[in-house]
Amino acid sequence: MCRQYTKAYPQSTTLGGMAIKLKDSVQPWLTSSINDPLVQIIAKNSHLTRTQLETLLIDILSEQIAGKPLKFDEKANLRLTKAKISRGAFNRTLRQAKENVVKSIYTVLLLGYLGVFESTTLDPYLEIANKLHRYLEAYKDIPNKGAELDAHLKVIELIREELEASLEKLSNPSDRLA
Repeated sequence: MCRQYTKAYPQSTTLGGMAIKLKDSVQPWLTSSINDPLVQIIAKNSHLTRTQLETLLIDILSEQIAGKPLKFDEKANLRLTKAKISRGAFNRTLRQAKENVVKSIYTVLLLGYLGVFESTTLDPYLEIANKLHRYLEAYKDIPNKGAELDAHLKVIELIREELEASLEKLSNPSDRLA
């Protein structure tokens, strides 16, 4: 994601000779990322709320995008909400998001230690992880123009549709790991 963002919104973006504010370049990308059908399916089944995901993305990407360190109140102003978010609320949400990410990683470590990953019940999740990797690789290798670009975009669309269907199936509670 980070790499896709910096390609779409380079740090020195200008429009008509006028510098675009960081917020004006971050928020459209943030909105499209959070509204991406694959992100929505995965996020719906993760330990992160939409607000936590948004806050975590801002924290991770904002300084790279801005090209300089940002204060937490500046990061809070990048949130998509129209209401003003305090630095404290931003930090609280960020702490919750980071705790959820760490707990998820520890869950994976625990399952690996107990040998659950050797169970065939996790095979569909490993397959989807491989499909997600293929999807991201397809975006990296996208040609610039012509028939090759059209063919490549069709392949990406097929992979995306396959991913959405697979993720929806895995998100069904009856199909989940018990």
